[in-house]
Amino acid sequence: MVNNMFEKEVIVQNQVGLHARPATFFIQKANEFKSNIWVEKEERKVSAKSLLGVLSLGITKGTNIKIVADGSDAEAAVDALVTLVSSDFAE
Repeated sequence: MVNNMFEKEVIVQNQVGLHARPATFFIQKANEFKSNIWVEKEERKVSAKSLLGVLSLGITKGTNIKIVADGSDAEAAVDALVTLVSSDFAE
């Protein structure tokens, strides 16, 4: 089996950061993919599919985060989540 690890960095620009509604949208999007997905902020890494995990990072406006995925649809997952964050969580 091939290791399909993929990652990108993105700066969170929306006013409230990755809290409440934006975090919910982020987790819902992450759960559309089969891959394991993580969010990294500084030295901490949590599952992108865990609301409590994502909220525990305390991601605020201007924070640089890394989105890492491993699996069959890793690249698509990372691209979709980076696009979501970059769009300020516009639906």
